[in-house]
Parts: sequence; structure tokens; C-alpha cells
Amino acid sequence: MGELVARGHELTPHPDQADVLVVNTCSFIDPAKKESVDTILEMAEYKKIGRAKKLIVAGCLVERYRGDIRKDMPEVDALIGTNELERIVALCEGGEAGGGTPEPYLYHDLTPRVLSTPRHFAYVKIAEGCDHPCTFCVIPQYRGAFRSRRFESVISEATRLFQQGVRELNLIGQDTTCYGEDLSLKDGLADLLARLAQIETPREKWIRFLYAYPNKITQKLLDTLAAHAALVKYIDMPLQHASAHVLKRMKRGASGDIFLRLLERIRRTIPGVAIRTSFIVGFPGETADDFEELCQFVKAAQFENLGVFAYSDEDTSASYALDAKVDGRTIQNRKRHLMAVQRKIARARHRKLVGSEVSVLVEGRSEETDLLWEGRRPTQAPGIDGSTLINDFEGAEPRAGEIRRLRITEAHDYDVVGTLLAPTEPAPRFASAPLINISPVLA
Repeated sequence: MGELVARGHELTPHPDQADVLVVNTCSFIDPAKKESVDTILEMAEYKKIGRAKKLIVAGCLVERYRGDIRKDMPEVDALIGTNELERIVALCEGGEAGGGTPEPYLYHDLTPRVLSTPRHFAYVKIAEGCDHPCTFCVIPQYRGAFRSRRFESVISEATRLFQQGVRELNLIGQDTTCYGEDLSLKDGLADLLARLAQIETPREKWIRFLYAYPNKITQKLLDTLAAHAALVKYIDMPLQHASAHVLKRMKRGASGDIFLRLLERIRRTIPGVAIRTSFIVGFPGETADDFEELCQFVKAAQFENLGVFAYSDEDTSASYALDAKVDGRTIQNRKRHLMAVQRKIARARHRKLVGSEVSVLVEGRSEETDLLWEGRRPTQAPGIDGSTLINDFEGAEPRAGEIRRLRITEAHDYDVVGTLLAPTEPAPRFASAPLINISPVLA
């Protein structure tokens, strides 16, 4: 989107008004593939009923099924793989985009960019690719080897985003905790976070990182999180399982006992930290005893936030060749059971919060009703950890992008409700360019 805007093209979220439709795809698991294919077919209809003359498909689905798309989807006019993003302008303008094998792609601070998020938060990719051998994962096949952005490139982009009014930065990568290893940086992520925390801003800012690999959580990283107020006390660390038997087949190693010791060290170093994790149920060879071990581990670990994925048997993953596959009904039953275990934990945690005061980043009015506003606590990452609902406020009406204190008055399974206290900072200001909020799949 940034490349197109830089060349003078106009973006629209309305497919019936677009001259060119671009669908950015994912092929990590079956539901993502289905959603991608369904969207391609949906957009193809606008070539018949709208003004669109061209349909371009981009992303991981292209890397994985380039030949099949060309053969089975004649509606698609051009393809862009994950290392070919710079071809987008030439393809949209009707020219040829060149040939040859593209270099591994990684954007930098000078790459044109349009934010597809609300103006008050942004994602910043600090690395691309992955070197871990997890048997269930196909990301290394399509994203390539791990590679970090240059330190100053990340700082430069973050500084610019804060200057434009962004309040929260979320650092992402397939494995953020490996940041800098390929650049010979010993504690790359810890040093990067410390430097980001020191960027001067007129108002409070939040910085978090996502997708930590458990054996890369160093003491220096924890000490850094504890030392800087701008670094939210939140760790997203997908553990995938707790049974040593299953983890070995996943080629991840460790065990529930090892993880519990790590969790204890994290919580001892960072008081009040929120830990989010995710698990895969139904991995080949997962027995009833393995699953029970996982459930007991979750009860012992008391995670603030937890997600559960049903194992997806991808034909290019190493786990596809493993024996002892778990049937689909059992997988879904295990997923529901584990989420029920976590629901009780979350409900009990939220009840303890009633009467306390917390900071929230106001998101805006609820999509469900005009009587509520939505916000997020530092312990809630965007899009994955639920919301903090605001049903009353003191002082000025809530505005998206504000960070204000909230008194929690009600607790539910995954959300809490509260009264927003009077603001203590100026109303948010945003730069006029080029923060465009638009659907990320259409151009």
C-alpha cells in the first residue's frame, strides 16, 4: 500500500470502486487457506460487476500454490510472492515486473508505508523468517531464513510513528527473541527495547513485543522489561504443549516442569506481568494422558491469556509424516475442554480485579452498541486478548488514542467493565499524513 500511495495511486476499501484488486493471503493452516481462496473468488466477481480490470494475489498462498493458482484460477491476473512486494506498482500499472529470483525481502525505515491499523497503534516488523525446526510449522519454507532489520532502521521508524501520534508499538516477527543474532548482537531484543523506551514522546507510550520463543527468554530481557515504564509488562510466549513426549515430536524440547520454572522466574523478575501463550491440541501422537498433562499444566501455570489451536495436518510440514494421527472430533473436543479450563482461570482473575484501577488505551465506541466504549489494558494485545469495556466515564467523553485510568466495576469470563476516570493528559493529536485506515486486502 505504501509503494502504491508513493506513486500517486489512491487506495479504496470498496472493491466495486477499485481498478485493481489485491488480495494478500495466508497459507499457514487450513482455515487461513480457505479464507484466502474464498476472498480471491469473492474479489473475482468484481471484475464482472465492478470497474476492476485486474486481480492480483499476493502472500504465502502464492509461495505455496503458485502453479495451482495459475492453473485453477484464470480470474487471477498476476501473482506476488513474499519476496516480490516491490513488483506491486509495475503490476498494478500494467507493466512487466521483471524476472529472476528475488532477494529475501525485509522492509526498512525508508520503505513507503500506510498503516492499516487505527491511528493510535501500529505493528513494526523487526525480523523476517525463522530458523527453528518445529515440525508442525511451514513458515521457514515460505518466509525463508531468519533475518533481522538493522537496529537504527527500527529506531527510526518507531520515532516517526510516535511523532505521528501512535501511542502503542507492537514489535513482531516470526521469532522476535532471536532479533539481532544474525547481526552478531548478543542481547539484541533487550537492547532494542531499552532504546525504544528512551524515545522522547510528549505523552505516555506503550511498547510490547510478540511471539517469544521460550528458550530465548534471557534474564537481561526480563530485567529490561522490568526497568522501563514504557515497556508493557506483557510476554507473549507460545509454548505449544506441556508434555515432553509431544514437545519432542514437535522438535521444540522442554517440558511442563521446565516451563513452570521459567514462568516463576518471569513473575519474580517482573511483578504484575501478564503472560500469554498458545497451545496446539491433537498433534500426532498426543495421547489422552498427554492432553491431561497439558490441562494440569494450564491449571498450575495460571496464564492471564491463552489461545488454543486445533492441529492442522499440512502436507509440506514435517509432522505430516508422523504416525498416530488424532481424529478431528477428538481434536475439537480437546480444544473445547482446554478453553473451558482457561475460562475458569480467566473468570477468577477478573473477579480479583474488581475495585482496582488500571490504565487503558481507549479504542473507541463498541461495534456492538453505542452505549459502550472499548479499551485495552497493557495486559491485552490488540486483536487477541479481549477488551476492557467502558460503560461510564468522568470528565471528557472518551476519545480513541487516549490513555486514561479506569476503575473496574464488573468481571466477566474474558472481559472486564469499568468507569473511565477523568483525563490527565491532553486530547490525542495525530499527524495528517500518511496514516490511512483501510482494509489491508484491497487496493
